[in-house]
Amino acid sequence: MKRSRINDIIAQSDDMMRSFGFVLPPWAYWTPDEFKARAGEAAAVIEARNGWDITDYGAGDFDKMGLFLFTLRNGRLADLQRGGGMCYAEKLLISKQDQLSPMHTHVIKAEDIINRGGATLVVELFGSDADGHFDETTGGTVWCDGLQRDYGPGEKLRLAPGESVTLMPGDWHAFWGEGGDVLIGEVSTVNDDETDNIFREPIGRFANIQEDAAPTHLLVSDYRNWLD
Repeated sequence: MKRSRINDIIAQSDDMMRSFGFVLPPWAYWTPDEFKARAGEAAAVIEARNGWDITDYGAGDFDKMGLFLFTLRNGRLADLQRGGGMCYAEKLLISKQDQLSPMHTHVIKAEDIINRGGATLVVELFGSDADGHFDETTGGTVWCDGLQRDYGPGEKLRLAPGESVTLMPGDWHAFWGEGGDVLIGEVSTVNDDETDNIFREPIGRFANIQEDAAPTHLLVSDYRNWLD
C-alpha cells in the first residue's frame, strides 16, 4: 500500500468514528516526530501495539480485501496466563462495503464483534475439526447479544447497528459491510496480531508499505522501524 493512501484512510476513518461519537485518545494524533520525542512516556502504548492499523493483508487491493483498525487498549499476555490483571483489549474497526476481512480464527483470543453504527455487518462462520483446523463441514455455537445461537457451516450472520456476536477460539470467521460501511467495536481477551491470527489462506496480516509520502501518523507496524 502507498503511504499516501494510508494517510487518506486514516483521515477518512477518523471522520467516520467521530460521526458516531467516538473520539480517539490524544496520542493518536501525534506526528511521527512527536512520537519519537515522547517514546519513553508512551512505552506502554508502544509495547502493547496500541494505535493505527491499516491492512490489505499483503494482497495489494485494500478496497476488495482489507480492514481499518485502531487498538485503544491491550492487556498483557503474562496477566492472561496467570489469570489476573489486565486480560482484555479493545479496538475500533471499519469494514467498508463488500470489503472482505478474510477467513481466520484465533488460538487464544475470544472476542465480541459489535456493530457500532452504519450498515449491516455480515459475519460468515465455520467450525473447526478436532485439531482446530478449518472444517467446511462443521458448524458450532456463538452468542448473539448474549443469547446462544447454533450455526451451520458457512452460515452468515447479519448484524444491524447495536447487535453483536461473541466468537471463541476455533470459530472461523470472515466479515464485510453489506449496503455500506460499518463501524465495528471489538472487545476481547489480550490481542496479539503478530501470532494469534490463523488465516485459512496463506496471507499476511500487515500491509507492505511504499513510502511515497511522509506518514501523518505512525501505524503499529511502524513502531519497530521508527521508534527503536
